[in-house]
Amino acid sequence: MTSPLLLRGARMPGGSECDLLLEDGLVRRVAPPGTLPTGPAELDLSGYLLLPAPAEPHAHLDKALTWDLVGTPPGDLSSAVAAWRTYAERADERDVADRARRALDQLVANGVTAVRSHADILPGDDPLRGLRALLRLRDEVRSRVTVQIAVLHVDAPEQLLREALAMGADLLGGCPHLSADPAGAVEEAVSLAAEFGVGLDLHADENLDPASQDLRLLAAAVRRRGFTGPVTAGHCVSLGVMEPEEAARVAKETARADIAVVTLPLTNLGLQGRDQPSSTPRGLTAVRALLDAGVRLAAGGDNVRDPFNPVGRGDPLETAALLVAAGHLTPPEAVHAVTAGARSVLGLPEAGPYEGAVADLLAVRGASLSEVLGTASPDRVVIRAGRLVSRTTVVRDLY
Repeated sequence: MTSPLLLRGARMPGGSECDLLLEDGLVRRVAPPGTLPTGPAELDLSGYLLLPAPAEPHAHLDKALTWDLVGTPPGDLSSAVAAWRTYAERADERDVADRARRALDQLVANGVTAVRSHADILPGDDPLRGLRALLRLRDEVRSRVTVQIAVLHVDAPEQLLREALAMGADLLGGCPHLSADPAGAVEEAVSLAAEFGVGLDLHADENLDPASQDLRLLAAAVRRRGFTGPVTAGHCVSLGVMEPEEAARVAKETARADIAVVTLPLTNLGLQGRDQPSSTPRGLTAVRALLDAGVRLAAGGDNVRDPFNPVGRGDPLETAALLVAAGHLTPPEAVHAVTAGARSVLGLPEAGPYEGAVADLLAVRGASLSEVLGTASPDRVVIRAGRLVSRTTVVRDLY
């Protein structure tokens, strides 16, 4: 239960200005400005655009903020993996927790109220130390942000995966395309997730090979086994280099299996295509084909200043802007991918400035979606379950 909060003068996504009454974690009333009675605590949002709070459907909190600690890898995926594994050998539980907390704080300040992070099985004598750090952090921050954790591995022993799930991980992850046996990795993942009653979130087809099979194998396994848990496939880069007819066919198979796809433009634009200096492919999945097929599409920030991506600011508006520029989505489609689309992937109820919706909201200084995506103003107000959890105000002096 939260105390009532009255938001005054916010600009809605459609352009009108409204007042909103938030109570018990929900948006109770939306009304013309000045028509709701005073009484609750009030927050003036004049000059702000009010949106559903973003969710981050694909983060790597255990890797975050290590770029300056690992040296400078060449920039391709295999080199990034090697650089991370070398650093991870000396990363202890406290190191993971400290960096993950800083990255999470940045996400919240930018408007995120729910995060799904992958947690690596780490090298060394204590391979679950990173998972333990994130599990503790998940409990510490639950009052201001929801955290889900997926166990990420490549061909880890089954007993280790069982131990990770028994510790409280929310989902089982993996990278079938990096496995010695991609088909076997998919089958094991579906079987183990069904046994433990958890969802699946796999890194799929993170390459520019149109023959890569992860997404097709996953769709077939889910339907054949009648798997009923939530299933997510991240990256799916190879879909973007298939012939249009084949991409459409795979997208339809994905939709029939009810597999959600998370596109990750910032990292994939940086990692993919470096061996093709002429007509370099964009390294994104086929977002339009997926939307046309009815696939639930979300977008995430993926890596933040780690060996896989030296830049990034943990900002869903950055992700959405890239989907407009590189993915050719409209601004409303791109914002949907980081808000309602991302919440759908995380299995969360609808949020936004609408009566009856969960009161997870982001107010950004600006008058339109185009302005908000173009400027990514740091002036932001973040509300989770009807409670203010972050406010950033910037003072600019021009002389």
